[in-house]
Amino acid sequence: MRAMAGASSWLEERGLAAGGLTPLLAADLRADVRHAGPVLRFLREAGVVPAPGSAAGAGPAEAMLAQFRAWLAGERGLSAATVGCYAKQARKFLEYLPGPLDAALAQLDAGQVTSFMVGYCQGRNPESAKATVTAVRALLRFLHVTGHVPVPLAAAVPAVAGWRLASLPRGLDAVVVARLLASCDRGTVTGRRDLAILTMLARLGLRGAEVAALELADVDWHGGEVAIRGKGGRIERLPLPADAGEAVAAYLMAGRPRCGARTVFCTVRAPYRRLSPAAIRGIMAQACRRAGLPRAGAHRLRHSLATQMLRAGASLPEVGQVLRHRSQLATSVYAKVDENALRVLARPWPGGQS
Repeated sequence: MRAMAGASSWLEERGLAAGGLTPLLAADLRADVRHAGPVLRFLREAGVVPAPGSAAGAGPAEAMLAQFRAWLAGERGLSAATVGCYAKQARKFLEYLPGPLDAALAQLDAGQVTSFMVGYCQGRNPESAKATVTAVRALLRFLHVTGHVPVPLAAAVPAVAGWRLASLPRGLDAVVVARLLASCDRGTVTGRRDLAILTMLARLGLRGAEVAALELADVDWHGGEVAIRGKGGRIERLPLPADAGEAVAAYLMAGRPRCGARTVFCTVRAPYRRLSPAAIRGIMAQACRRAGLPRAGAHRLRHSLATQMLRAGASLPEVGQVLRHRSQLATSVYAKVDENALRVLARPWPGGQS
């Protein structure tokens, strides 16, 4: 009932009827509304919503976005979640263009691109604006490569003002992490699953999508290792800490339902399916609520691990290896929270203590 109510509110906010849920809009609904999948399956079985891959109800913009999605996945090798985010932002740009889409793209110029970005991003936070910039640039590259736009216009998308390494990683204190783990009720299936997920996030510094993608065959119990499916389709191996392994084993032996999903973590109610990255974020949010803490994202546990490693004496390259950063620049932001290394740089206050 809550999923139905959420889907109805989502449709009402956009002035849509259920029959107007094209495959691409249905993907946006799944991304925005928790547990919208069963609702969509019911509507498809009832013949109200077009099935995935169907051309029913797809206009020129939807058809163009379908090609854009295929290009992102096939040519750029992006994950399904990233493709969905790019397409969601790109739709806003295509809807901005006046008149028939083909004619608008043929006459598109740098002024229109810049005007859209300035108007759309006004009043938005930097993270949202940067996401739009990245998606629109990718869309414009696709449109030029495929011949829909005669000239390259990706450079016309203005950058968002920001300074690299200007912020501090927002890790959680070890006591807070312990409270989050303790909030899980080990006497229930949901509690054992959530404890295993949060322990993997906290002890291995995994991303939420990586925990959701973890498959049963990825865990080498004899070798004490786990294979992580990271960004760019990379598969890397990490040692499996004892407490994380015990939490996962407890869930698998007394909690995980028998189902066709090959992922370690699944839903606790039928129809049993693999968890999505959004579900991992929701589990973290529920743990914060149970522990009486302000809501925090799952990525905060990744920052917490890096901070704890530095304070325990690990070097930045070692932290980068655990977090599986492709560039040392991504790890360098943690240098600002390494109090032991920064202490030698602090100079005495002139004139003694104040």
